[in-house]
Order: sequence, then structure tokens, then C-alpha cells
Amino acid sequence: MAAVGAAPLLPGVLPAAAQAAPSDRPAFPLVQSGTAVDVFVDAADDPAVVRAAGDLVADMERVSGVRPELRQTLPGRAARLVLVGTLGASPVIDRLVAARRLDVSGVKGRWEASVTQVVERPLPGVDRALVIAGSDRRGTIYGVYDTSERIGVSPWYWWADVPVARRDTVTVPAGPLKRYEPSVRYRGIFINDEQNLTTWSRRTQEPDKNIGPETYKRVFELLLRLKANYLWPAMHPYSDFFNKHRENPELADRYGIVVGSSHPEALLRNGVHEWEPWAKEHPAADGTLPLYDYTVNPGVISDYWRARARQNAAYESSWTLGMRGLHDSALETKYATTIPEKVVVMNDIIADQRRILAEEVGQAAEPQIFIPYKEVLELYNAGVQVPDDVTLIWPDDNHGNMRQLPNEAERARAGGNGIYYHLSYWGRPRSYLWLDTTQLSKVWQELRRVYEHGVDRMWIFNVGDIKSIETGLSFSLDMAWDVDRWDADADEDTEDFLAEWAGRQFGHRHGREIAAIRTEYYRLAAERRPEFIDRAMFSVVHHGDEAGRRLAAYARLLDRARALGAKLPEAYRDAYYELVEYPVHGAYLMNLKYYWADRNALAVRQGRGAGTNRFADLAEAAHAEEAAITKRYNTEIAGGKWDGIVNPYPSQIPKAPGRPSVTRVPRQETSGLGVVAEGNETGADRPLSFSSYTRDRRFVDVFNTGFLNLDWTAEASHPWVRLSATDGSLTEQTRVWVEIDWARVPEGTLEATVAFTGAGRRVEVPLRVVNDGERARRRARGFVEAHGYVSIDAAHFDHRVARGGARWRVVRGLGRRTGAVETVPSTAAPITGDFAGRAAELRYRVRLNSTGAFRITVFRLPSLDERGHRRVAVALDDQPVTVLSGQAVATGNRGDAWARNVEEGVEKLTATVTVTAPGEHILRLFMVDPAIAVDQIVIDTGGLPATYLAPPESFHPVSNPDPRSPAGLDVPER
Repeated sequence: MAAVGAAPLLPGVLPAAAQAAPSDRPAFPLVQSGTAVDVFVDAADDPAVVRAAGDLVADMERVSGVRPELRQTLPGRAARLVLVGTLGASPVIDRLVAARRLDVSGVKGRWEASVTQVVERPLPGVDRALVIAGSDRRGTIYGVYDTSERIGVSPWYWWADVPVARRDTVTVPAGPLKRYEPSVRYRGIFINDEQNLTTWSRRTQEPDKNIGPETYKRVFELLLRLKANYLWPAMHPYSDFFNKHRENPELADRYGIVVGSSHPEALLRNGVHEWEPWAKEHPAADGTLPLYDYTVNPGVISDYWRARARQNAAYESSWTLGMRGLHDSALETKYATTIPEKVVVMNDIIADQRRILAEEVGQAAEPQIFIPYKEVLELYNAGVQVPDDVTLIWPDDNHGNMRQLPNEAERARAGGNGIYYHLSYWGRPRSYLWLDTTQLSKVWQELRRVYEHGVDRMWIFNVGDIKSIETGLSFSLDMAWDVDRWDADADEDTEDFLAEWAGRQFGHRHGREIAAIRTEYYRLAAERRPEFIDRAMFSVVHHGDEAGRRLAAYARLLDRARALGAKLPEAYRDAYYELVEYPVHGAYLMNLKYYWADRNALAVRQGRGAGTNRFADLAEAAHAEEAAITKRYNTEIAGGKWDGIVNPYPSQIPKAPGRPSVTRVPRQETSGLGVVAEGNETGADRPLSFSSYTRDRRFVDVFNTGFLNLDWTAEASHPWVRLSATDGSLTEQTRVWVEIDWARVPEGTLEATVAFTGAGRRVEVPLRVVNDGERARRRARGFVEAHGYVSIDAAHFDHRVARGGARWRVVRGLGRRTGAVETVPSTAAPITGDFAGRAAELRYRVRLNSTGAFRITVFRLPSLDERGHRRVAVALDDQPVTVLSGQAVATGNRGDAWARNVEEGVEKLTATVTVTAPGEHILRLFMVDPAIAVDQIVIDTGGLPATYLAPPESFHPVSNPDPRSPAGLDVPER
């Protein structure tokens, strides 16, 4: 049985799982009446356990202000005592087990399991003891830190400044509480692209080092508190390599952390730092430096690997096999140019490395891992022979989509399977290192999928600089501990995790609100990560100002985050800023400055005067504010503790958004009327469209072509046309909103105008109004066509049919809207032949007024499968089914389909459906391949403009009865 990943929530609160046996015994007081219970750990126990017991002592003091004694000899007399020990290493614990005083069933002999239980009269002279016993050294350590969290010390107390609430009385339940084996054996992080962490470490931790032992002490403790056990240390030129400071591997062993190395760092060697000095010490016969090419210098390279194997043989390590080039580059093979030739070379490399490990490390050389990353995956699929006891580590595509999963033969391997998964990334097509922006629902979906494919030996997460991946890292490691903890079928989702996790950091009463804030933050990032923002991404003229509506959602979210932050006690403000407010504010400003820059560029094309410069000012002000809040994080939060840890634009990041350019126009002592209606870049040729189903609100921008004051008026041709303003005076611009009074407008298709007058000019804006009447609106079934399209959120189906051992389910919080649908189980067989009779199906009612052949677009999440297909199928009514094939292979090239898909977070699959008669129809969506996730579906019946996002969802009497979306940002006026 897997253990609970999230652990207890608040002091004295047990986890929401069955590991805690019911007990009517009184809670165990750790601190009471100014006295703390001493903690005993046998000196013969593992040093990592002894060290962790010291942390428990410190945590008890953090909570109570009273420091207990850490004892390594038993007291002659004690009313209460905490006993910490490992089965087989602590004589005291072993005696309790032998006497059947401590229940270790399901714990003894297991991997990293533990039991926490109160035992009455455990020893002569001791009345009562809280016993924390582990199956092995890390099992005991996790039991210790579990107790710390139960009394109110967050794993993030140091790394995110989560305060520890002070209490005079500190108790824990009597238990027993068992933590069984974790779902995944090795669980850890890769500190990667660590420029900010290096800057911070040098400024605040170790002025003479670029990430050294003092920093790694903090990292090791955090990992253990998060129930992790594994680390790939920082590797790049701007940090010191791990083994440069010999205290580092010694410390890791003393903490109980398994140290490995990343895909280009074979046998714990850091090629970026170590190869060149080694090469200088071992020059070729002609005095030249040997190349890092196994086809040229196998002997020198083999000796290079052997030296590290010998040096670190005594430590608990993970050994990476295979080879890539230096600086995380592709494999260099001068004398092997074809794929088959390179396969032979890779086989020779692995055999050589295995021989080295057998000779230098022996049986302790485990786990051994092989990581088919980028070009190495191509070689693996072409025939690289990986020994059966080596763990295959499957990488994602660097953007959270697993590239390939093990087949049946690979699942049967003795070495098992693992994953290397990115929560942070440097490279093509764009980097995301600044903020935690991967939707937790996406992480959940992908990790569930890999686990269902038997990938349970090792999960390693790329976390960049650690800050600000706190939330995503906590969730990922919770899943690695208990993959079944969050279950969409049990009506649990990642927002429940967020509420629980935030409750542990800030108190239960705030958990749900923080969860809602983070969920919306992730949703907006799913539309486009803030690190991926660029010019002209979102439309500022269509769908009520698509970009403006997005920015309005960000603004509302920031207001919400600030309002909650203001309610928190002062002690929580720093942690809240780091974990909640700064990510929201930073993402908002990154989007905002590009929004105003786009408005500035459009204003130039429209011939605006003073307003053009106003947009330029707003763009630059947003950039300045972004710099200001980042400076606050680095120099003011937590007293300047995090100096250098946050920087949206480290010098090493390629294609960071940066500061958008803007244009200013020279002042002219004139004024003139300009009018542009929604849907038009200039002028008002495209009519404003209104439907009685969607009850839209449309905008008209009224602006000054000069710099002198301009008076203007507006007049509607019909009394049922309502305007937000009918006159005014401006030097820049204003936005007038146009709506229809549906209680007064006649039924039918109507034409109207709004006339704007000023500076001797008159401009008429045409309106097209379609009113089917209130009765038709009430009787409508399904999604109704309007404005030349039907837009559907895929989670809003009318009916679903399970077939062939598969079904569709809703995953809330996934995709660009409130949820997406996916086919499960991920191991289901693909469907061939009769889709309508054999495939799991979703049905959507649609009412179409138009007839003809129309383009349908299915927005699917860009999952991968380099061995198979990513297919889904659609049909209208009983017409023939059309199979849509998605991108299967991650090429890594900029500008191709894969690059576009990961930047946008969706892949748009298109087909054609034919409508022969207006009226109600059934749109059918079929599973072809398992694990396909669909976000939205759009049918273009004519006139749908090209925009980044899908249009707002169409009217549906149940799913979307009031489709009027909030307005975008109004134009600020001086």
C-alpha cells in the first residue's frame, strides 16, 4: 500500500488516510507547562537518523520556544520520552518489536516505511514514549519529519519563510500512524540552469563558492522534509560542480540523500567543469588535448570515469550510463556517422562503464540508470542494448509531455523504469525558468499515465533554481510518494491538493481561496506561459479584445491575491508574497507590458495622436513595475534573504520576453476624430455582431488623431441600441461599449448604426443584430451557432458512452478553460475500424443555422507518443467518421509543429463537417488512441477571425446560459 503523500495538515491533525489506526488513548504531549520531552536516538544508529533527530529537537523549539535535550543514552527515569530509531540498528526499538510492544507489520523489511506510535511503559523507568521507528534509515527520517509537520513546521519553513505558529502545549496523536512504502522508489530533483541560485548562494550563503556545502545542507534538508531521497546537483559553468567540494558527497551521505547525475554527466562526472582539466593532465602523444569523443579517445575517457567511480564508491549513489557531449550537447562520434554505427559505439560505452562499476564499486553500484534524452532516444530506439538491471529513465519533451513510455518488454525489466520530468526548462523553443507555470492538473495527468505504464523506480524533476517551483515541486513529490492520493474519478482534483497544501502553510481558513487563486493563475499560464509572451500573440481587436479580456482576468486575480494577503497576519506576509502574490503580479505585468506595446503598435497604424504615446508610457510603466517587485523580492522580503534568487532575465536564458519596444509620435497642435470598431484594425467596415443567445457587449474606440482637446458625440439609430457613453471630451481616447436592449428589440435580423461626430467629421458604425426571441432561447438545446461559429468547452458534453474498455473523463483545472476531457485508462488498446460501435464517445448537441461544409477544430493537449499515434475522431450525426492525427514526435526544432504546440499548450486538429440542413445536430467525439486530452472544439460556419484563443464559448442552456464574458481593459484616460 502506498503512503500518504501530503501528510498531516496542521498541528495535531492526522492525514486523511487509513494509515492512522483509531485510538482512544490521550494524545502525547511533546511540550507542556514549559517543559519539553527529551528525544533519544541511539548513537549506533545511522548518522543520518541521528542528525534528523536533532532537527526534531530544533522543530520542537521552533514551535514552543522550549528546547528539549537530544539524548544518546537512556534516562534512568522519565515520565515521557521520544524514542527515534531504525529497525535492526537501534537496540531499543528492536527490543520493543521483539516484545510485541511496537506494531511493525507492513513496515519491517519495506523500503522507507515507518511507524509512529505511543507505547506505555516501554522501558524501565519510562512511563510513556512516542516511538518513531523506520524500516531503514530514510524511513526513520521521514517519520521524524512527519512528526515535525504534524506539530506545525512546514517543509518550507526556511525555503519559503513559512512561519511556525508558537504554542505552549504541543501534542501529537497516540497513533499508531504508519507510512508504507512509497509509490516510487527514488524521488528527487535536478537543480538545473541554476544561474539565479548561484547568484543567491554566493551573495548570502558562501561568498567563496558558487553553490557549496552550506547551500546543499539546506537543499538536503528540504528534500527529506518533502519525502524525497534523490538529487542531481547543479551542473552548469556558473555553479561549482558538486564533487569540487568533497564535503558535498560526504554531507549527502550524512543526510541520507542519494546523489546521481544528469543525462550528460556519465558516472558522476561533470564534463562542463572536469573534462578540460583532466584532458590537460592526459594530453595526446603529440601534445594536443584529447577530444571528449569515445571513438577517438576511449582509453582516456574510460580512465576519467574510473577515477570518479573509485572516489565515490563509498557513498550511496546513482550511476548514469551512456554518453552525451559536453555542455549538455549531442553525442560526438567522429568515427561513427550513421545511426547504426553510433548504436555500436553506445553499446561499447555502456559495457565499458559497467566494467568500471563492477571493478571499482561492486554490488553497491546501484541504481544504474540510462537516460534516452533527445538524440540518445533515437539511438535507443535504433537498437542500443541496455542491461536488464539498469533503470530506463524516460524523458519528457522538456515541456511536460512524456515522449515515450515503456512497452511490455521494458516494463518487465529488472531495473524498472523512471522518468525525467521538467517543471522548469532552458532551451528550445523557449525557456521557462522564472515562475512555476505548469498546470498541476497537467502534471497529475502525465504522472498518472507514466505510473499506469509501470514507471515506478525513479522520478526526477527539473526544478531550475528551486525558487519559485515550491508548489509544483510539493505536488510532484506528493504524487511520487502516493500516486493515488489525488483521483479524478473520486471527485478529487489538484485544487483539493492546493487547498490542503495552502492550508498547511497559511491556515485552513485561507486554503480554498489560495487554491482558487493558484488554479486561475495556472489556467492563464496554460493559455500562454508568461515567459513565452511576445508581440502580437493575442488579438486586441477581436472577441471583445481577446488580449484585454485576458489582462482583465489577471487584474481581477491580482486584486483577489492582494485582498487575501492583506487579511493575513504580518508573520505570513513574506511567505505569501513568495508563494502567491509575486507569481501572480509578475505574470500579470509581463503580459500587461506586451499588451500595451501591442496597443501602441496598433495605434500607430490607426493614426492616433496622444493616445499612441499614452500606450507607450503604459508599456514602459508595466516593465518598470515588474523590475520594482522583483527588486522587492530580492532585497526586502524576509529581510533581503533572497538577494539574487529571482530574475526574469538571467543572461543565460535564450529568447526571454524582455522589454518590448514602443513608438512615440511627435506632438502636433491639432485634433481630429478617429473611430475604430471591434473586429477592425482600422475603420468600421466589419459590422458589430449581436445575438439574442450570447447577448454580447461590443466596443468602439473613439480617439484623437492629434494632441488638442476633442469634443465628440454618439447617437444610435434605434432606441434599443444602448451606449456606455454618448458624448465626451478627450485628448487621447476612450472606449464606448455598445449593447442591445433585448426586451425592446424586434425579432428577426436587423441592421442599425451608431454615428460618432467630432472635429467636423462623422463616422457611422454598422450593427448586425440577430434576435430569435426569448422563447427560442428558452427552448434551445445544446450549443447554438452565433457570429459564424460554435465554440464548445469539451468538458461540457451532453452525453458520454464508454466502450471497448475505455471511457472519457473530465479533469478539472486542465487546459485553457475550467477543465478538459481525457480518455482512460492510458493503457487501453487503440481503436481501429468501427469507431461508432467500438470507441468511447462524447456527444454534444449543437444547433446550426447555416448549411455547407464547415471547418471543425479540435484543441487537444499536445501529449506525445513516439512509438504510436495521437489520434482522435469526429463525426456529425451519423456521417462518416474523420480521424484526426496529432503530432507524435518532439523534434526540438524551432518553428515546427511541435514547437508551436508546446508554446501554445494545445495542438489544433482540423477536419470538415457537412451540414445539409439547419437545426439540431449531434457532434460526436471518439477516442482512437488512449490518453488523448481535448480542451475545446470550434466549428467555423463562416467569418470566424483568426485569433490565438478559441472564441468565447457559445450559448448553452445548461453549461453556458449567460455567455457574456467580462470586458477587457478599458483605455485609461488622463
